[in-house]
Amino acid sequence: MSTSSASDRIRRFAALVRKESYQAVRDPSTTLIAFVLPLILLFLFGYGVSLDTTRTRVGLVMEETTPLTQSLAASFQASRYFAVATNRDRRVFEEDLVNGRIRGILVIPASFTTDYAAGNHPQVQVIVDGSEPNTANFVQNYAQGTVANWERQRQALMAERASAISIEQRFWFNPELTSRYFLVPGSIAIVMTLVGTLLTSLVVAREWERGTMEAMMATPVTAVELLLGKILPYFLLGLAAMTLCVLLAVFLFGVPFRGSVVALYALSATFLVPALGQGLLISAATKNQFLASQLALITAFLPAFLLSGFLFEINSMPTIIQWITFVVPARYLIPSLQTVFLAGDIWPMFLHSIAVMLTIGAVFFLIAARSTRKRIG
Repeated sequence: MSTSSASDRIRRFAALVRKESYQAVRDPSTTLIAFVLPLILLFLFGYGVSLDTTRTRVGLVMEETTPLTQSLAASFQASRYFAVATNRDRRVFEEDLVNGRIRGILVIPASFTTDYAAGNHPQVQVIVDGSEPNTANFVQNYAQGTVANWERQRQALMAERASAISIEQRFWFNPELTSRYFLVPGSIAIVMTLVGTLLTSLVVAREWERGTMEAMMATPVTAVELLLGKILPYFLLGLAAMTLCVLLAVFLFGVPFRGSVVALYALSATFLVPALGQGLLISAATKNQFLASQLALITAFLPAFLLSGFLFEINSMPTIIQWITFVVPARYLIPSLQTVFLAGDIWPMFLHSIAVMLTIGAVFFLIAARSTRKRIG
């Protein structure tokens, strides 16, 4: 290749990037999707969505009032997981449980003190509404934990029935078990999916609708130059949106950042490859903004939200769905981002995620390049 030919290609490519950058700046929808919508999502996940089940309303029935049962009742009332109302009759709480005003009824039976003194392991009855399985399991598990913790404390104070085994819990990386610390980093991947796939598919599909794409194909540029010129501004836009989200996550939501900036940008830049490639493929296949937006939401946003492990554990999904998750790029970015924020740099994990995301992105770009041929129509 001659020097003049190479310089011509560079000038053509720079002109394409310049043209696309001007168009992105002038388009209000680009700003809306790239910066306003991510802020809304980040605030929703940071403040509106929480997996921390605390202060769950329950009714506590004390069928007998003794120092022992009052001590156990005090443990329930002091728990940060329960908001407790007490009564002597369980029938008082039955209507509240049916109507959802409380989530469970805890019953300390009349024989509790007698059974405990005799060493017969008295039972505390837990009545929950099974129509909400997650909440029901939570009430049951934490009620059991409160009783066990109360009994351990009592044994330690009275030196009776001492256990030979002592359990000491330690939570790594997130000692407070604050769900915001892993929801906010995960939401950054959702934001980048929107910026990368939805925005790219809409912008390129709009050019197909207006006929400007055919005009650009008639110019002396290759399909690769055309595609790269299209995506480079949105690649930088995606990194800018990610940077804004990270700054808000650290300084507004207080999420710890224990990794390196190098790892953060390496993972984010790699994730934008399949995201942008999928957007280009959708736009080339549909050539229509409405269809492109629907396909982007169905094939990119929803899988990133539901099938990436962001909210739902992948191992609990049906086997066929677990196999589908292997081709969802967000499955590899979300745990990596959570690791960067909460644990630090673990490069073997990052390199594996980067390799898989680059492979998925290469497939998308190859198919998009074949679909976007240098021809009119």
